[in-house]
Amino acid sequence: MKDIRYTSSPLLASKTPVWRSKFIVAALALAFIVLIGRAAYVQVFGNAFFQRQGEVRFARTLDMPASRGRIFDRNGLLLASSVVAPSIWAIPEDVERDPAKLQQLAKLLGMPLVDLNRRLADEDKSFVWLKRQVDEPVAKQIAELKIPGIHQRREYKRKYPEGEAAAHVVGFANVENKGQEGAELSFDSQLAGKAGSRRVIKDRLGRAVEAVGDDVPPVDGKDIQLSIDSKVQFFAYQKLRDAVTAQKAKSGSVVVLDAQTGEVLALANYPSYSPDDRRNLTGAQLRNIAITDTFEPGSTMKPITAAIALELGRVTPQTVINTAPGSYKLDRFTIRDTHNYGSLTVEGVIQKSSNVGALKIAQKLRPQEMWETYSALGYGRKPDLAFPGAATGRVRNWKTWKPVEQATMAYGYGLSASLFQMAHSYTAFSHDGEVIPATLLKLDGGTPAQGVRVFSEKNARAIRKMLAMAAGPGGTGQRAQTVGYSVGGKSGTAHKQVGKGYAANKYRSWFTGMAPIESPRVIVGVMLDEPSNGVYFGGAVAAPVFSEVVQQTLRIMGVQPDVAVKPAIVAEQVEESF
Repeated sequence: MKDIRYTSSPLLASKTPVWRSKFIVAALALAFIVLIGRAAYVQVFGNAFFQRQGEVRFARTLDMPASRGRIFDRNGLLLASSVVAPSIWAIPEDVERDPAKLQQLAKLLGMPLVDLNRRLADEDKSFVWLKRQVDEPVAKQIAELKIPGIHQRREYKRKYPEGEAAAHVVGFANVENKGQEGAELSFDSQLAGKAGSRRVIKDRLGRAVEAVGDDVPPVDGKDIQLSIDSKVQFFAYQKLRDAVTAQKAKSGSVVVLDAQTGEVLALANYPSYSPDDRRNLTGAQLRNIAITDTFEPGSTMKPITAAIALELGRVTPQTVINTAPGSYKLDRFTIRDTHNYGSLTVEGVIQKSSNVGALKIAQKLRPQEMWETYSALGYGRKPDLAFPGAATGRVRNWKTWKPVEQATMAYGYGLSASLFQMAHSYTAFSHDGEVIPATLLKLDGGTPAQGVRVFSEKNARAIRKMLAMAAGPGGTGQRAQTVGYSVGGKSGTAHKQVGKGYAANKYRSWFTGMAPIESPRVIVGVMLDEPSNGVYFGGAVAAPVFSEVVQQTLRIMGVQPDVAVKPAIVAEQVEESF
């Protein structure tokens, strides 16, 4: 009898081989082992890539802006400084759309609600500037609104206490704290400093929740001290503005130099602008006319012509020059004086500003001799001054000069220079024959100025005497005289070039001189462009500005008066030749 297995059934018998089930179990076990290995690799051994990807998504490097260096005048008064001015930005998709809060935000930002909503409309953007550099009290009020998605970034904003009076010399920096004009641009590398950085982890709302690594602290910019005297600067600007307005001139400039050190004490232009508010700024306001614009210097070149002839021994101060009959024909050109002065000494030529006398002195010189002296005085070369846009001017090579061109250059036509170049060239007379370097930075008072000798001390003093005669009774610059101080200088008037010729009714008027005349402390150059109030001679238009600026500057410098009484200013105006 066969055994019967009551516990088994043919219906339950599996036809699948046993090895297949074992294989499936082994495969699942291997898969889990692979997953465990992968997890270990990702999280422990090879996690660098994934950490970098996480940092890209959540880690940020925050800039820590450096404070820009301050600018001081020679006396330590502030001309430019940086104040905290946070910038407001947003993540549009995170901004809470509360109409009342958004209305308050728009009001604080000084923009219409429509403009604010337009900036927040694109929710695909993760960063939108709302307003750069707001005042700190305003930023605090914005923070108090506690609007999700609205954030602030710490930044600095430049402030200029002297405003438009010192705008052209100090300049300004843009919203990124980079110098754009003036000293801000010239010394940008020193003032800028170096921004720091901070690595942080941010959450989805843009909030920094964790610092990563070490912070790199910002390095603030260095302070600089200019040679500018803010009191002299303000007074010069004020008097220039009044003169331009009174004479209905197009523009004007004043340059004040320390005659012994070459330091720039003032550099003013009108029209000017407010560096703190440049929303309506025009190109005319930006022009630093004193150093960027060039023009024919006119009669201010006559003392230089006389100095060259004195230095070469071709004339003496008492050499007689016949200027009769008040005109001189050269080639097909006729050169004229305003009057027939007859016979004049070299001193008289400068005093009366005779064109005929100047050209006859020049005829005693060779073109090369004149050109070399012009070059030594800084004409036709870019001023060695750390200032953007300084013009070179133009003095053609002496080999190309024609006789008539040599003659006209003797009284300032046929070459061009800026007002700064003209004022700087007069240091050769104030510093006893040496041209000293000009600087915009304050110098160490214990270091005497070292210049390049162009004229002898004797001849420089002789020219100063002639300049004093030109500003005294019988001279063309009588209105340059000032109370308490002896002065000397030369006026100039020239027709403006228009196209290839000269405009009949457009003039530039200027006066360049120094004081006190025996031992000069300051050199002042004044220029007015297109005076149109019926008077245009430099002695009548520019000389009064020179007088007022000289007087105030010497008082500020503490220079003792060298004239006991008020000089008698001759009422009758002596017209200069031009």
